[in-house]
Amino acid sequence: MKSYNLDNRFEDFAASIVVIFKMPPKSFAADYLAKQPIRSSCSSALNFGEFEGAGSDKDRANKLRITLKQLRESLRNINIQVKANLIDSSNIAAIRNENDELIRIVVSLLKKYS
Repeated sequence: MKSYNLDNRFEDFAASIVVIFKMPPKSFAADYLAKQPIRSSCSSALNFGEFEGAGSDKDRANKLRITLKQLRESLRNINIQVKANLIDSSNIAAIRNENDELIRIVVSLLKKYS
């Protein structure tokens, strides 16, 4: 199997989410929403790692679908928080862009294995 060398990008993306949400939120809504992007961004990195070690194309496709789901969930959550003024969109623009790029990469890879 070809190595895509994307591990660091997924790990860096997850770590950047963790850094943004490392301080305790100041409201119930912010607290509720802050926990999910940490889980979903870390899950996308972990599932991408599973994709690279998968034994069959069917298993690879399944891991990519989970990765894609988690990336989309991260992006949706961040968008909600920006719209609700829970986080500053200028401080998160690079992360949103990376999230979008990772989605595009996973969609391209998924076409190969589906």
